Amino acid sequence: MGVPSDEVVQIRLADADGDPAVVTVSCPDKTGLGCDLCRVVLLFGLSVVKGDMSTDGRWCYIVLWVLPRQGRRRGPVQWDLLKDRLLQLCPVAAPFGFDAACLAAAGLQDAAPPAPQLFLLKLRCFDRMGLLHDVTRVLCELEFTIRRVKVSTTPDGSVLDLFFITDARELLHTKSRREEAYDKLESVLGDSLTSREIDPAPEDMLPRLQACASLTPAIMEQMFNMDLVEEQYISTRGDNNISVTVDNSLSSVHTLIQIQCGDHKGLLYDIMRTVKDCNIQISYGRFYASQNRRCDVDLFVVQSDGKKILDQQRQGSLCCRLRMELLRPLRVALVNRGPDTELLVANPVEVSGKGRPLVFYDITLALKNLQKRIFLAEIGRHVVEDREWEVYRVHFGEEQDPSSSLRSKIVDGVTSMLMGWDS
Repeated sequence: MGVPSDEVVQIRLADADGDPAVVTVSCPDKTGLGCDLCRVVLLFGLSVVKGDMSTDGRWCYIVLWVLPRQGRRRGPVQWDLLKDRLLQLCPVAAPFGFDAACLAAAGLQDAAPPAPQLFLLKLRCFDRMGLLHDVTRVLCELEFTIRRVKVSTTPDGSVLDLFFITDARELLHTKSRREEAYDKLESVLGDSLTSREIDPAPEDMLPRLQACASLTPAIMEQMFNMDLVEEQYISTRGDNNISVTVDNSLSSVHTLIQIQCGDHKGLLYDIMRTVKDCNIQISYGRFYASQNRRCDVDLFVVQSDGKKILDQQRQGSLCCRLRMELLRPLRVALVNRGPDTELLVANPVEVSGKGRPLVFYDITLALKNLQKRIFLAEIGRHVVEDREWEVYRVHFGEEQDPSSSLRSKIVDGVTSMLMGWDS
């Protein structure tokens, strides 16, 4: 079926400090490729400061100018590894004389890779400030993806952490890969770690873990009512200057979507994710982030049938959805759950089933910076108005209800970390 070439993905490193590196991808097109590429760029701690993309429906050409995010705390960028991960996302070109669409229809193209094997990491530790974030940082550095987590603290101060993880390298079934993970965990946790174990996850355990507590109507109103979300955004940032417009007059075959907004971590990913989920295809796109953190985006798009977006109701729905995702792509709330205080973070799940990367990493880092101990934590999925969300629940287990100023400090601190406003 052809062999991927190194020229499919090229990375030109910056000539001087402060200059962006240039990532170029040239490969056969596929639905959602731009979103998948932006997701990996976000995963590697990079910000897109400029971007160009074009496709004729068969072949695409994407150029991204990227910089390490300010305040990035996970070591130098692994550019060779980034190139490998981007290359894995690119479809393989059909052999000369063959059409990729015909090969796919005949079932001769490479099949989609199977889902990676799920493993269960069990950790027993003595509790200390920032413990959960330190574990999460190690797992991210190892290229483990946290699918689910359940953390509990006993009265004697010991912690049982259950992480359901997959390995991007697909080597966790080997002894050497597990030993590598054990060594890194022991080097970071030191005497706090009392035992560690990695085994294939039992098939019957994950569904039980996913059965997390439901969200009450009051919590759903607080997290998903857009008037309240916009009010929270203004109280945090001071403005909501986001413009999304549709223009059908500049092209005979494409609809132009123009976006002007403030920058945030993963902005281009949020745009590409939303466009993909709305079943809109980008033929040409241009993105630019200025030094004052304002962004301009032009997208020439068509519907899935290849036609312009002429229906005014669909235009309005698309603009509303984009504006909502740019205003607050993640939802953060602090609520009372019995005598305890609970932090909730809702992360939108793509149609493909993937969520925004590094959310748990950012949550635990923000709480570590705020000197907040985590008593319990879990991740589950909920469907709200036909959309799936990955919901992170963190219990602080404090005897006294925190003051209103402290509650605002926690919500603002976590939100700022997730959106990249802390740097």
